Amino acid sequence: MKTEMHEAPSAGMHSIEVRVDNDTVERVTLDIRFKRIRVCPPIGKQKRYPALDLTVIHASEVGAPLGRKPILWKLVTDLEVADLEGAIEKIRWYSTRWKIEVFHKVLKSGCRAEDAKLRTADRLANLVALFCIVSWRVMWMTMMARAAPDADPAIAFTATEITILDRLVSDSGNRRAKPGTLQLYLTKLSRLGGYLARTSDPPPWKHRRLARPTTPGRYPDRRGTRHLWVIASHTGGVRSD
Repeated sequence: MKTEMHEAPSAGMHSIEVRVDNDTVERVTLDIRFKRIRVCPPIGKQKRYPALDLTVIHASEVGAPLGRKPILWKLVTDLEVADLEGAIEKIRWYSTRWKIEVFHKVLKSGCRAEDAKLRTADRLANLVALFCIVSWRVMWMTMMARAAPDADPAIAFTATEITILDRLVSDSGNRRAKPGTLQLYLTKLSRLGGYLARTSDPPPWKHRRLARPTTPGRYPDRRGTRHLWVIASHTGGVRSD
């Protein structure tokens, strides 16, 4: 397969933005190649399994800088690809995979869905449904904080939620976040979950590991759990703005 893809003609170039190790965004150019191939089952199993017609897509970075490994994506799909636009469409689908992984990380590590002790399917389904709403909102706010940290907090919090955070957490000691910004209120929300917000600490939305309490003592006080759920579930529905 490697030889076949190396010999496949280039379908064109595609530019994307990627976040590199030092947390900066770079614009890179990918050389797109694709080819339809037939994959046969192993000898001895050909009577049990049919051959598969698959499309292999390679997206390799052009002109990668020194000190960083070039991007090389290898995708296999049973969908047909006829042109460059079709290959780019499949690459965009694949690019959402990491967001799906992060969503499940929030669901499992943040909400600790696997630790539920419920004994009936209906109760478990209701709990997971609530966790999915909370996980989606946590993930969405994380992405917004990275993209627009100085945005108005009203894009993520209701007026009631902002009031609750202002009463529970003071404006001081929040990593010098600008007043009245999204990053300030996300920092306040994170402090309810045990984030210390020291000047040397990275922002809570850049932690590689999700902050979550392992015992009630990890919270500043036991009220943190109750208010965290109030803030997370007070939207009355999923926000689409």
